[in-house]
Amino acid sequence: MAILGRIGDALECRYDGQRLRIDPWGRDSLRVREVPMGEILDTDFALLPPVETSAEITIGEDGRMAELTNGKIRVVVSDNGQGCELHFLNQDGKTLLRDQPYGWALRKRCRRFRGIQGGDYALTVEFASNPEEKLYGMGQYQQRQLNLKNCTLELAQRNSQASVPFLVSSLGYGFLWHNPAVGEVTFGQNVTKWIAESTKQMDYWITAGDTPDEILQAYGRATGTVPMMPEYGLGFWQCKLRYWNQEQLLEVAREYHRRNIPVNVIVVDFFHWPRMGDMRFDEEFFPDPEAMVRELKEMGMELMVSFWPQVDLLSENYWEMKQKGYLLKADRGVEILMRFVGEAGFYDATNPEARAYVWNKCRQNYYDKGIRIFWLDEAEPEFAVCDYDTYRCHMGPINQVGNIYPQQYARTFYEGMQAAGQENPVNLLRCAWAGSQRYGALVWSGDIHSDWETFRCQVSAGLNMGMAGIPWWTTDIGGFSGGDPKSEAFQQLLVRWFQWGTFCPVMRLHGDRYPSQEVYRKDGTRVLNSGSDNEIWSYGEANEPILESYIRLRERMRPYTRRVMEEAHRLGRPVMRTMFYEFPEDAACWDLNEQYLFGGDILVAPVLYENAAQRSVYLPNGAQWTDFWTKEVYAGGQWVTVQAPIDQIPLFLRDGRPEELL
Repeated sequence: MAILGRIGDALECRYDGQRLRIDPWGRDSLRVREVPMGEILDTDFALLPPVETSAEITIGEDGRMAELTNGKIRVVVSDNGQGCELHFLNQDGKTLLRDQPYGWALRKRCRRFRGIQGGDYALTVEFASNPEEKLYGMGQYQQRQLNLKNCTLELAQRNSQASVPFLVSSLGYGFLWHNPAVGEVTFGQNVTKWIAESTKQMDYWITAGDTPDEILQAYGRATGTVPMMPEYGLGFWQCKLRYWNQEQLLEVAREYHRRNIPVNVIVVDFFHWPRMGDMRFDEEFFPDPEAMVRELKEMGMELMVSFWPQVDLLSENYWEMKQKGYLLKADRGVEILMRFVGEAGFYDATNPEARAYVWNKCRQNYYDKGIRIFWLDEAEPEFAVCDYDTYRCHMGPINQVGNIYPQQYARTFYEGMQAAGQENPVNLLRCAWAGSQRYGALVWSGDIHSDWETFRCQVSAGLNMGMAGIPWWTTDIGGFSGGDPKSEAFQQLLVRWFQWGTFCPVMRLHGDRYPSQEVYRKDGTRVLNSGSDNEIWSYGEANEPILESYIRLRERMRPYTRRVMEEAHRLGRPVMRTMFYEFPEDAACWDLNEQYLFGGDILVAPVLYENAAQRSVYLPNGAQWTDFWTKEVYAGGQWVTVQAPIDQIPLFLRDGRPEELL
């Protein structure tokens, strides 16, 4: 028989040596933890200390049932003879989520800890499934599904995959799997199953809300929100693989300036360093970084510089970092964790001393030279072989805590820049986990291919990142690999992607264009190649004015985009919003994965199919919609077919807003 009791504002259940604890954790929210033996751990992987909590606890006279209510959420805890079953309800008594029933014949507990030899546990947690439920969030997966019901997702970080284990349910709750372990989740018709390969305890957070907006705001209070986006984040960013020397980059910047085309950020990509891990410019190719930064600032451009967490075995910093324990370790085998233009390990972002070491190097060699924005690439990190149980970091085994690496990587630079006096740091990362947003993480979708199917996947990826609490997200406009600027087929894809990129949180042109160009040192040594040209004039005379017009449209949108970014900062709202986020009462909006809202007022319907010159758009009920191009006004609650010539992306303005675009 289970023992139910109150400890302060928390409800505790003990059975069979296990301890289950439920705490009120923020307004309308609960945190649930369980250990098979020992004490509950106060881990702070993503959750911040709770505020605005109030607990009402009642325990039944027979001691076999208890309830805890915190605002709009209530949990009923019952003793089933084998442990404690949990049933979460909202303020109206509607079921939000409940444990999978035990079932006497099956003798199958819904929370199962399996001991791992040497300590710790593999964990499986099962909840009953509502087949009608729709689920959104969970980060970025390269698939077109927006509704994740009936999907199985790997809980692991990879290039172009970001596992951010927070979801929003159409039933009116948000759920954070507060566990950075590698694992898997299945949102099945018959059961929802979470698996952690290695862990010390079960830990999740659940909140109730009447709308998706309420749920996302609660999550923002629980895990933090993005800082305010600086002005240079509101305009156009120019990038390619790769400006291989100082003069090449400056000449591109000067050409944009001569043409009076506004560029907010221009980028020095990877391998501008002598070796990975040197954390400085290669003097042969970038002889005067201060002068480069100064000239760019005079043209109104910030310089973003790429940083990789790899440390080459021949880097000037490798042996010091290895001896001080600042690198990830391999439990077995050779400690070469990645092979790419050298053999390398990774700095250990979970180690506070390693974070301080890396930031101090980057401060001296970049920040003190005027650089105020970093491209934190390889943020998963990208192991050569994803055998996660092979590697270990300061915080623990990678298969137990490794998903937190990109969050701690962002933290390295965010806290360093804050300490240096910078307000509102923003840095570009290739991956994220829960809480990354509060460290100024702008996430992009990785090294995706340049094709139409991949393009279509990015819309769902960006929307689900927003629903997972990561409002700053973008892509390489045109895709990263596979594009030839002289190909008419690729030019069409690039133009359509560029139009859509105008309505992403950050508008950034990047890619490894074909054919590549070989690069050599003065002594004849070959170094990493540079991709072909990737400026807006690289895509033909007919397309250049189209691309320029969208840069100028982005500038017109600046006051509106600034307001949307402020909502993300203050309230945790996504910048790219699913249609149901703003119109949850319109049932049709829950199934739309090829259109969305940029902020609350601009409906964006990108052209996602080759040679398409028109498309259907659903206009939600509850508003009037003005066609941006024709100014025709439509009533909501209907599908319309609109023309989409190559220079137009279908756009509709809600109730005559924003006025800047009328």
